[in-house]
Amino acid sequence: MRLLRYNRSELIDFPQAYLYKIATNVSAEWATRSARRMPHNSAWLTDLADTLSPQVQVEREAANAELERALQALPARCREILRLHFGEGIRHEEIARRMGLTRRIIRRDLARAYATLRITLESSTLTSDRSA
Repeated sequence: MRLLRYNRSELIDFPQAYLYKIATNVSAEWATRSARRMPHNSAWLTDLADTLSPQVQVEREAANAELERALQALPARCREILRLHFGEGIRHEEIARRMGLTRRIIRRDLARAYATLRITLESSTLTSDRSA
């Protein structure tokens, strides 16, 4: 309907071009508003540079592998409780309801899992420090 009000015939002949022009104007307006709403500085991009060196990457992968081994050494119920609590962000009460256990058992198993992981990871850290 808006096109019919224009006296420029090229807009009427090519309505798709008119729509592209509107889209361009809207996009430019959004970019302008965004720049004013959340100002940014190109110097901030230098802070985003990847600071991981190959050595740090290897150490991180080794630590993740060690954590995975320690988790696999836990009993299945403890692993499931940890997965639900940390992986899915579920509270103790909901985990207890899902697993058909009491909240007290969930808390006890979490505490045991923490202690086991702490001991396992500390001993593996001491072992790797001695060999290095």
